Amino acid sequence: MAYQTFHQEYMQMPPITRAYTTASVLTTLAVQLEILTPFQLYFNPELIFKQYQIWRLVTNFLFFGTIGFNFFFNMIFTYRYCRMLEEGSFRGRTADFFFMFLFGGFLMVVSLTNRKPTSVLSHQTHYYMLAYYTKVRIDTRFSLIQKQIVGFFVNLVFLGQAFTIMLVYVWSRRNPYIRMNFFGLMSFQAPYLPYVLLGFSLLLGNSIVVDIMGIAIGHIYYFLEDVFPEQRGGFKFLRTPGFLKWLLDTPTDDADYVPLPEEDRPGGFNWGEGQRVDDQADEPNEHNQPDQQ
Repeated sequence: MAYQTFHQEYMQMPPITRAYTTASVLTTLAVQLEILTPFQLYFNPELIFKQYQIWRLVTNFLFFGTIGFNFFFNMIFTYRYCRMLEEGSFRGRTADFFFMFLFGGFLMVVSLTNRKPTSVLSHQTHYYMLAYYTKVRIDTRFSLIQKQIVGFFVNLVFLGQAFTIMLVYVWSRRNPYIRMNFFGLMSFQAPYLPYVLLGFSLLLGNSIVVDIMGIAIGHIYYFLEDVFPEQRGGFKFLRTPGFLKWLLDTPTDDADYVPLPEEDRPGGFNWGEGQRVDDQADEPNEHNQPDQQ
């Protein structure tokens, strides 16, 4: 019974969300079971372009660290906001959603290609840096300088967290009137969510470089897709290739379908009341109602 419920819920996930979350979970499990190692997955321009290890362009987005709090936290946010985007503003536009993945991933890869972390650190130090991050057992101990370098560079070789922040940013800008409740600690409107997550990463002692990257690239996509075309003299800069539409888009089931509000649809969490600001303003106030005789 439990398996049937899980299978039904899994198959109800939209295709891009299902594919990405499944690939991320399987990649992490493969590392946890020592079928793969993080050294086969991380982003390294030298290995990609000189030794043609092309798979690293994809796998660096799929590994979120060893199984623990950070992994579950990132996967929850990835699943939630990826699904809400695909079922919301991208409903019936699977190709456009996939093209957003390609566009965001391309900008992240290009932004790191010229950094070449292996040129900043020796290959040996880079190896130990990854081992420190992934908690792989090694015999050699880090020096103090190497430990300081780890915090800045290690997240730049795995971009899954930056990709998640990009998804959160695009969703938050397209749903500006939804109020969020972050673990019961604070209430705020959706556009502030990426910055709250950035502050949360800072409090946990994590590097915020990937958060800033995700916010920046999310804003670039949002501006080019939603803002610039509406400006005087603006035009649609991002156009999904026709072959992607032919491969991925399917006719909508019902032309009159109206998606549920973001806070009420499956795949989410109880962040609080999840009430839109304009809905609060429309609610009648019983203290202001005239007395009826």
